Amino acid sequence: MDLGLAGKGALVFGGGGGLGGAIARSLAAEGARVVVADIDEGAAQKTADAIAQAGGDAVALAWDIADLSVIPARLAALGQVDVLINNTGGPPPTPAAGQPPEVWSQHFDSMVRSVIAVTDAVLPGMRERAWGRIVTSTSSGVVSPIPNLGISNALRLTLVGWSKTLAAEVGRDGITANIVLPGRIATGRITFLDEQKAKREGRSVEDVSAASTASIPVGRYGNPQEYGDTVAFIASARASYITGSVIRIDGGLIASI
Repeated sequence: MDLGLAGKGALVFGGGGGLGGAIARSLAAEGARVVVADIDEGAAQKTADAIAQAGGDAVALAWDIADLSVIPARLAALGQVDVLINNTGGPPPTPAAGQPPEVWSQHFDSMVRSVIAVTDAVLPGMRERAWGRIVTSTSSGVVSPIPNLGISNALRLTLVGWSKTLAAEVGRDGITANIVLPGRIATGRITFLDEQKAKREGRSVEDVSAASTASIPVGRYGNPQEYGDTVAFIASARASYITGSVIRIDGGLIASI
């Protein structure tokens, strides 16, 4: 199936990480010209190199998405952005209660305000071309809050309301806006969370991972490529009638309908 992404310009934030890297590789495999943006330039370059070795078109770019001041200059240098993948790092595990206001502000700026600012900056070009895809990666915690991820649960849910509202505003312009949320995908972030839970509960990481796996109907953690391929479809020309949606890529983990 031709996804209609050949020659499209894609900007992938967090492209040096597990999920962002997988998304970047999947988009490039479909012929998109990918800018791999990450606060860690070395990690971004690794993803870009892997794409180039596979015959794709990618460049790495050091970009701290929380720094709103650089947005105009960076986008002017990049040129056309047809596909925007909003993918930010997650905050450390914390309870919801007792967090200082400055901690909430810090993570709101890096996880929410930054995503909205970048999206607002690319929308005029998408409207001019009457084509655009905005895909925002969040967390399964927006559907079923995850214990001890209070900041993440709250702030990522903010992006769900924003994306749904945005989808209604830009649908007639040929632009879609969707949320994708991972379940337990085998990335460094999941390893870190398993390690932190094991430490809190005085258990082995293997025990925590086994218990987590047992709760997933398909009986395993997801492969990052499965996540990337799903996002590539949602960002494609074939998915032009999917907008305002929250798409779970979780192996059936989330119990709610």
